[in-house]
Amino acid sequence: MRRGIPYRLVIVISVLVALAIREIAIQPKPSFLRPGLRLSAYVADVGDAAVSVVDLVNLSVRATVPVGPTPSGLRAHPSRKEIWGVSTDGGYAWILDAPTNWVVARIPVGAAPYALDFSPDGSRAYIAASAANLLTAVDCQSRRVVASVHTGRNPWLGRVTPDGKSVLVTNHDDSTLQVFDSKNLTLRATIPVATGPAQIAILPDSSTAFVSATTANQISVVDLRRNALLSNLPLPGKPAAVLLKPDGGELYVTVPEAHELAIINTWTHQLADSMLLGSTPRDGVISPDGATIYISDSAADRILAVDSAYRTLRSAGPGAGSTGMPPNVGAQPGMCALAPSGDLLIAVDEGSNDLAVIRIRGQDLVLITLIPVGNTPRDLAIKLY
Repeated sequence: MRRGIPYRLVIVISVLVALAIREIAIQPKPSFLRPGLRLSAYVADVGDAAVSVVDLVNLSVRATVPVGPTPSGLRAHPSRKEIWGVSTDGGYAWILDAPTNWVVARIPVGAAPYALDFSPDGSRAYIAASAANLLTAVDCQSRRVVASVHTGRNPWLGRVTPDGKSVLVTNHDDSTLQVFDSKNLTLRATIPVATGPAQIAILPDSSTAFVSATTANQISVVDLRRNALLSNLPLPGKPAAVLLKPDGGELYVTVPEAHELAIINTWTHQLADSMLLGSTPRDGVISPDGATIYISDSAADRILAVDSAYRTLRSAGPGAGSTGMPPNVGAQPGMCALAPSGDLLIAVDEGSNDLAVIRIRGQDLVLITLIPVGNTPRDLAIKLY
């Protein structure tokens, strides 16, 4: 007589099947993707002079694309299926066609460009060349230079105002902020700011700019309607990331050497608050609703989630262990970004040469996987197409 399957074995198998189904269900395959759509991360591998293309659905590297020496300034074009960036040592902007993973254009823009920005409608790209003291405007459809103008000394970057009317340029060696007309690059104003200006944040109504000063350890507040400096706000150290809340109400500045997140009220132009945050808070990104600020702590190998309303760290979540600390996400996380779905956080691990894919589940952060990319990853962009 054949014996049946033991009752206890049936229970064990059932539990294992249930756990397997649960694990499959929580994998970060974006449910909003329709057939034919792709969600990819693009990582600038400085040591390889290339860009790694990472499939965020299948969690694998799809291609490694040579783009030129010292790639940086990666940006996803707002309407075209393209990733733009610059080659700092090559002196040009490059364009990667997302469907084919081919570089379809290289546009000379002057020596030592570091970043670029698009007009709100995506019709133009603006690139500042630091060693050439030059600001260049490129037509995104024809991929040709349509205007260029000399700037102050060592322009750090150019940023377009939300209304699309002006391009702001920080001149690091002159300690000035220049305002150019976006159509023809006519100079409108040169405004003295704190020593060593670098990053720029602009209010949604284009009325005020906040400029980080890396030499003076300050934030300069500039009135863009009167083209005048309003104040220089002191910081406890050198500013790193400058993150503006989506509604424009607060500005968050990471200060790595002070282990601090400085919080500026953008209406009163005052330092409203600060909080001690990790070991070396560096880069960051804000959730679309402005409720959470995700900060990379490069020395502690973690991503911290900050509640913007209560100025507290959110819970660590499953897998964090008994310490209550967020899970490790690879060595020296730097730049990070959110996927369009809002439930995936991506971080570049500069120390371990990989890309951390992190699931946002309610208030919890859960590391899904680490994907090896190229040598010395730095910059990052995400594209849904």
